[in-house]
Amino acid sequence: MTSPITPGGLPSLRHPWVEQLLNEHAPTLHELVEGLGSPLHLVFPAILGANIKSFQQAFTEAQVPGSVLFAKKANKAESFVRACSEHGIGIDVASVAELEKALAGGIVGRDIGVSGPQKTDHLLNLCLTHQCLLAIDSLDELHRVYHLAQSRPTLARLLLRYRPDTQAHSRFGLTDRECDQAVALCRDHTDRLILEGFSFHLSGYCPQARAHTASRLIDRCRHSGLPLCRRVNLGGGFAVGYVSPEHWQAFTRQDSPEHYHGQKTFGGFYPYGSSRPGALALSDALATPVDGYPSLAKKAQAHQIALIVEPGRALLDQAGLSLFQVQGVKDRHTTEGYAHITVQGTSFSLSEQWFNSEFLPEPLLLTASPRAASPFVACIGGATCLDGDMLTWRKVTFNQPIQPGDLLVYLNTAGYQMDSNESPFHSVPLPQKVAAHLSTRHLHWKLDHLA
Repeated sequence: MTSPITPGGLPSLRHPWVEQLLNEHAPTLHELVEGLGSPLHLVFPAILGANIKSFQQAFTEAQVPGSVLFAKKANKAESFVRACSEHGIGIDVASVAELEKALAGGIVGRDIGVSGPQKTDHLLNLCLTHQCLLAIDSLDELHRVYHLAQSRPTLARLLLRYRPDTQAHSRFGLTDRECDQAVALCRDHTDRLILEGFSFHLSGYCPQARAHTASRLIDRCRHSGLPLCRRVNLGGGFAVGYVSPEHWQAFTRQDSPEHYHGQKTFGGFYPYGSSRPGALALSDALATPVDGYPSLAKKAQAHQIALIVEPGRALLDQAGLSLFQVQGVKDRHTTEGYAHITVQGTSFSLSEQWFNSEFLPEPLLLTASPRAASPFVACIGGATCLDGDMLTWRKVTFNQPIQPGDLLVYLNTAGYQMDSNESPFHSVPLPQKVAAHLSTRHLHWKLDHLA
């Protein structure tokens, strides 16, 4: 993946497949938006498949047993679920609807992990029926699972979600004392409860912190007194490299409120320029020395512990993009120094709203008609009556003037961006998704639910 370095800019890295799509099939992208509406999301299951293989390869190279579960909350596309089934990996879900989608997409129950706090009895019963791996978040939940399991012929397969000391303010997980109590309950009720290990989730993207927490849970497995307690789930949180580290470093050095419409400020940004993204971060965690062992992988090997990861965003790196058609242009270069672009769609379809943040990688301009090159600075807003409905607050420099009918292409949006916050606000239908792949020089596509 390559992108030219422009001082102050944040051009998106592009997978070669995406580069070919943009260079050779721009007219088809315009036709798809004309026919299916704006915004339009394209998803690429083949790229998900390649990312799955890279995570699996990290485990293979470290010579440690490891399983990959796709964190389904990162994207609702049904074609991604089917791709997981085709590549033989499981899925992490947190609701009845997600579990049903996973089963319908071909994932067997034993390959489905179920997380989330205080799960409903409906969800717990489905998990027991299909023998899913349940991440227990509280002692109360463990007691409820035990009582539900008493009326069933199958046993409950469990992980205990541990709350690390570094996450003391998190509302999720079991403290050390609660873990001890939960293990004791599992020991007392081996006729109904199978404790297979422990899980945890960390805020942030430090591989070494992940390795040290996993090492602590390997010790808990060893001391549990339960022979089947031999798995540790490291969770997700493997950073994605959206832009080059060089661009990211240059951007963070010069970033300032005047670079944004209305001098907007933010609570912080995702680390868009990670130098060791995705499976490389997993390799770094596995190679981290822990507790006298040369690496986490060596400690897991020594004690016959299998590891699990639950990437969402990282498995979807480069696996989708979002197209927005330009609806109107308010050119205020002479008075404000930049234009206000309104697209057909809203920021709910491309959003970091939950985090008081901004999706910083710059959109590409696909013009509807040829025009001369000329620098054109603009911010990008949605077509609602909300002043804060902004897809891009930052004033971005394009190499051509923007006109109605053009397309703005936001790259690498499959991971959380394209559908986590979408809403039928103003009674506007939710955007369509198209699953696409290239065969030689031909673009093949289907609506996601048909792919």
